[in-house]
Amino acid sequence: MIALLQRVLEARVTVEGEVTGAIDAGLMVLVCAERNDTAKEAEALLAKLLSYRVFADDAGKMNRSVADTGGGLLLVPQFTLAADTRSGTRPSFTRAATPEEGKRLFDHFVEAARVRHGKVETGRFGAHMQVSLTNDGPVTFWLQVKPQIPA
Repeated sequence: MIALLQRVLEARVTVEGEVTGAIDAGLMVLVCAERNDTAKEAEALLAKLLSYRVFADDAGKMNRSVADTGGGLLLVPQFTLAADTRSGTRPSFTRAATPEEGKRLFDHFVEAARVRHGKVETGRFGAHMQVSLTNDGPVTFWLQVKPQIPA
């Protein structure tokens, strides 16, 4: 599973003119399931995301997590994060989970986030979305949890 997180002052997702999710200060997170990912990887990525220290403490150091600050989470499905761009000029998406599996894992990720965190908003899986945000910093991090495939 992959998460591209951005610390934001505000963010929102719109689908066909309707706002499907919006937050004030917090994290806007693009979420992608890769082939062979399971609920185990989704849970591990969520735990890392919620505890990742990207917000300033009183001394101005990035020592506080979104859980510490109570900030919002805007989770947006984004299969293109799994793109293989190593050759040519057209990305390959063979590393991405199938649409059915990607939706199942994204939904699992969202439900688990709602259990563990106060404010969770989302985009819409499979929709053409417009995402707008005000990145704070800018602060952007790539988090990835790879499946542990037995030898």
